[in-house]
Amino acid sequence: MAGRSGTETEGPGTSLRPWLAQIWRLAERRRHAENDWVGTGELGEFMDASPPLVNRMVTRLRRDDLLLHEPYHGVRLTDEGQRVALQELRRQRIVEVFLERVMGFGWHEVHPEASRMCSGLDDLLVERMAEMSGRPRRCPHGELIPAPDGNLTPMEDRTLSGIEPGEGSLRVTRVLTREPDRLEYLAALGLRPDTELEVIHTAPFEGPLQLRIGREYRIIGHSLAELICVAPVP
Repeated sequence: MAGRSGTETEGPGTSLRPWLAQIWRLAERRRHAENDWVGTGELGEFMDASPPLVNRMVTRLRRDDLLLHEPYHGVRLTDEGQRVALQELRRQRIVEVFLERVMGFGWHEVHPEASRMCSGLDDLLVERMAEMSGRPRRCPHGELIPAPDGNLTPMEDRTLSGIEPGEGSLRVTRVLTREPDRLEYLAALGLRPDTELEVIHTAPFEGPLQLRIGREYRIIGHSLAELICVAPVP
């Protein structure tokens, strides 16, 4: 539409932007690690893509100077790739909030729906969605929404799997999974963003954790605890 040409997102095509956003997500999990390269196998798993497709997409993104690729190390976003990734994350997370708050979708439904919708939405419509949703700061899963200029302050939190008993009251800041079944299970346990909890016991050798949520107790596996981020209650 001619009247909206000035609001279209500039940069790579809509089929490429979700790949940049996913690379950013995976790299962000490693920001405290020595190696922040994202493996192409891991990327393919999260994008549900075959190795040949991953190789083609990596080649296109590298050709456009949006990422670096080192064999046996993986991929890393360039400055321009990071800018586009944060732009796409803003769009996705605003649409997720809109779907939950305005359209009534469950938090386990919004990510796949938003991923399908984003390619057909221009920036003007996305900003209207943000306005109708109350100008949210976080997505339904607790992740911060980048500012319009792409600025995003890293969250100071830790995965629940790294918490020891006796660390006191904690607040769930975000969850890292987008798998519908896991999100439904977390909701049934009461483990959603802003929930307060305390770690009572952790079994050795990456065994389960016992949590206290209010007056109730929950036991979750170590692998699930790795997908829940928490911070101390002020």
